Formats: sequence, C-alpha cells, structure tokens
Amino acid sequence: MANTSARMLRLLSLLQTHRYWPGTELADRLEVSPRTLRRDVDRLRELGYPVDAARGVAGGYQLQAGAAVPPLLLDDDEAVAIALGLRTMAAGAVAGFEENSVRALAKVIQLLPPRLRKRIDALRAVSTPGAFGSGPALDATTLTTIALACRAEERLRFSYTAPTHGTAPLTERFVEPHRLVSLGLRWYLVAWDLDRGDWRSFRVDRLSGAELTGVRFRPREIPGGDPVAWMKARRSEVRNRYDVSVVVHTDRERVRQFIGQWGKTEQLDAVPGAPVRCRVRMSVDDLGWPAMVIGMLGADFVIENPAELHDRVRLMGETLRRNTEPPEPI
Repeated sequence: MANTSARMLRLLSLLQTHRYWPGTELADRLEVSPRTLRRDVDRLRELGYPVDAARGVAGGYQLQAGAAVPPLLLDDDEAVAIALGLRTMAAGAVAGFEENSVRALAKVIQLLPPRLRKRIDALRAVSTPGAFGSGPALDATTLTTIALACRAEERLRFSYTAPTHGTAPLTERFVEPHRLVSLGLRWYLVAWDLDRGDWRSFRVDRLSGAELTGVRFRPREIPGGDPVAWMKARRSEVRNRYDVSVVVHTDRERVRQFIGQWGKTEQLDAVPGAPVRCRVRMSVDDLGWPAMVIGMLGADFVIENPAELHDRVRLMGETLRRNTEPPEPI
C-alpha cells in the first residue's frame, strides 16, 4: 500500500475493532513490513490514539480505551450525546443512515471509558423510543459486538430464537458474520452458518449472548455479491403470517409516507363523486403495525383481509376511546 495516509486509516480501522492484533498478522493485512508497521503505530500515537504494544515473538498491538476520544477531544457530555444519537439513528430514526450509524457506534462505544458506558446505559434505561418508526428493542452490546465481528472477520457464537408461530426453540449458532443489514424497522445479520454449511440470516432482536471467539476467517463470496440484495430476495421467499389488504380513502403518496418500504400501494380508479382511494398491501407477522397505520392516516377505510384485522382495529379503537373519555364526576 503505497499511500501512507490511506494505510494509516486502514490500520486505525483494524485497531478500532478493539481486538488484540498479532504484529505479524497486522503487517500482513496491511501488506507492509513489521518496521513500517511500527512507524505507522508511532504516528497514530502522535495523533493521540493510545495504542498498546506487546513485545516479543508473540507481540502485537491493541487500541485501548482512553479518557477522551482522540483526536476529536470530546468532553464526557459530548461523547455520551454522540453515542446516544448514533443509537437513535441505528434504530431507523432517519432512513438510509442505519448501517453507517451502527458502524460508527461500534467504533465510538469501544473507545469510551467504562464510566461513560454506564451513563449511556442508564440514559437508555429511562428513555422510551416513539412507537412510530421504531423497530424491536435491540441490545446495544449485542449490536456492536456483531458489528465488530463483521469488521474484524471474526467467528461469532450466539443463541438464537427461531421466528416460528408456535413454540420458538432456542438454538446455539456458530457463524462467520458477513454483514449487518437494516431493512425497514429490523436489523439482520447475514452470515455463513458453520454447522449448516450455508448462508443464513438472523434477526438481531432474536439473538442473544453474542460472543467473539477470537478465531478469524477469510470471507466467502455471498451469492450475487450484494448482501442487501441477497437479504431482500431471501425475505421475499419467506411467507409471513398475514397478508393484509385495505382500501383507504386517501391518495397513494400520503399512505407511502407512513408505510415506506413495509407495504405496497395501488392507486384505484377514480369514481365520480367519490373520494380518492388507494389499496394498501402488507405481509406481516403481527397486525399491530397495519392497525396503527390505519389509525394514523385519519381516513375512512375498508378492510378486505384478513378477518383478524377487524378485531385488532376494533380493540384498538375501544381502548383509545375508553382512555380518552372524561372522568365521571366524584
């Protein structure tokens, strides 16, 4: 790698996996000599990055957590604010930034001293995300552990609850993590399952006990070369529990603002003297989301299917009405 600046950025990226790197392996990754590697490490230290070095035959390097996040020189409150903001973005608060946010979060969290991590966890414990636009609750440690494993090309162990409609068995999985993919309101891990000898996807909210093994691997080529396209194709093959179809008395573009990629809209032919209508289709495992969308649109509607959606919307309406009626005089 002839460009020194590019090589140092690559070195910093590898060190920010927060894993111990043997010197010979790190030099091989960068395609440089051990002597050049030592000079690059010295340059990082001059910039304020606390790089630990172990000497000897088995010597290596590790980026340690410091009292600040060099070279940004953030104070404690600023570092906490950035980490919390990245968590919000990773949860899908702003479409299109989820994957970049989780990668940045993985870098920031591992550099923070323990006292700041405790503050972040405490703030998260007393914060409630909004119902609209938020996906299943994710454990930040799990999410960042997976992100680090993907970046470091390190094998991963975890427990996984299969998405079944009956009893959900808990299984132990051993994988080569390839990529974290955000689709709408959920996060998925795309990985090569070592026990099953095939590519698999895992919903991160169903995953627990993620553990780095320290065993690195050479990445395989995912079919088609694009993990996002592979994930979308795989999801299209999986049939969800409910196929929802609702005719809403409003225009298609307004509905699309609410459902994004989580449904399809079809503008219906105009009828003289009748309001504009469109058909909304969704494939879901739980009817809570389509029921909420119907309510938030504030327009008349006709539920075509499934029949269970009638009951869900009716129950939601009764709950809202019961809790918004004025209290009876004492």
